[in-house]
Amino acid sequence: MATESVNPEATHSSPKILFYASCVSLIATAMAFAIRGDITGDLSTHFRLNDYQTGWVVGAWAWGFAGAILFGGPLCDLLGMGRIMLLAFLGHAAGCVLTIIAPGFAVLFLGTLIVGIGNGMVEAAINPLVATLYPDEKTTKLNLLHAWFPGGIVIGGLICFGISSLHLPDLQLGGMVLKVWQVKQAVLLVPVIIYGIMFAGQKLPVTERVAAGVSWGEMFKEAARPLYLIMMLSMMCTASTELVPGGWIANIMQRSIEGMAAAGILVLVFINLVMCIGRFFAGPLAHAISPTGIILGGAVVSIFGVLALSAAHSPLAAFGGALVFGVGVCFFWPTMLGITSERFPKGGALMLAITGAMGNIGVALANPAFGRISDMKGEDPQAALPYIVILPIITILIFGSIFLMDKAKGGYKAVKIGGEAEDAAAPPDKVDPQ
Repeated sequence: MATESVNPEATHSSPKILFYASCVSLIATAMAFAIRGDITGDLSTHFRLNDYQTGWVVGAWAWGFAGAILFGGPLCDLLGMGRIMLLAFLGHAAGCVLTIIAPGFAVLFLGTLIVGIGNGMVEAAINPLVATLYPDEKTTKLNLLHAWFPGGIVIGGLICFGISSLHLPDLQLGGMVLKVWQVKQAVLLVPVIIYGIMFAGQKLPVTERVAAGVSWGEMFKEAARPLYLIMMLSMMCTASTELVPGGWIANIMQRSIEGMAAAGILVLVFINLVMCIGRFFAGPLAHAISPTGIILGGAVVSIFGVLALSAAHSPLAAFGGALVFGVGVCFFWPTMLGITSERFPKGGALMLAITGAMGNIGVALANPAFGRISDMKGEDPQAALPYIVILPIITILIFGSIFLMDKAKGGYKAVKIGGEAEDAAAPPDKVDPQ
């Protein structure tokens, strides 16, 4: 796989090549999520799972993701981002194969967990990589990068819908019988192999923190700042608002709306198409509103989106709710990463990793809880969706306070390593509003 420039002054491969390879690796991560969302009902039936058990399987990737990104982030500084991408490749490949051959719940859970580890290793590497390659455009470039998460869900979702539409019989592969859901899972190997080839032989830079000579002690001190700790609670809420409904929506639409038996996945595809398009406009929006304002506004809109999805009883209403929901959650994940990198740059790969890990811990905890609520509601799984709105409400309280605090101190400021703010004319008390 790739190697690292241990000398901060050493050259590295073309930023465009590394950025494109990072995008493909994120597409693989997203396709893993989309495929799992599409085959959730098949897994429940095949392995005879109730919704609570299904919630654990659906959320298993998030536990793997959280652990991998939490440990993989600091390892970017020690092992280099290239080696982290190699671990990501191995995790994706091994987890995919285990899922396909799983004989029961335990191996299915393990396979999903290992795919999640691959997902986490991808994010552990590509977030600090892009922040290092584009130090003056972090929020913009991270949103462009993460446009390919919903983009990958669109790709994966359409592939799954296409396969379902063919009404394929079980396939004979040697002495093994592959069911349609296993064929869908095997599709994940395609982008995994592609990004493995793209990163092979590339020379990656060291992280921004290492290049700037920031010590480990300073990095951990940055991670303990009170405002950052409060933001992490919001990251758990924003990630769960986006990804918990996303993991269940195809199954919910299939159960709840007549005529959506095969097309439930298209609601997830549409949500993520909206998100993909939206993230390409994140740069101008961030300059016009500020990143904190984007999170605040998105939380408000997402409440209406969740409630609209919970009340949808026709395909048209489902897609209308999906539009509002997609707009609401569109910028959550990459903008939270952008704020982390811009406001706490000394935290480097560690704090980007913690941010991603906390998001996935929130998802991992929320999925079984959502499954339990769904079990309690019986035949009406849509009835569980309104419980999601507590998450954006918490986000509104947190980011409403941060937004007002920033405004009182002259507005949002991106901090540079060394202490100077993006606006060099800003007085010292406005350099870092925290």
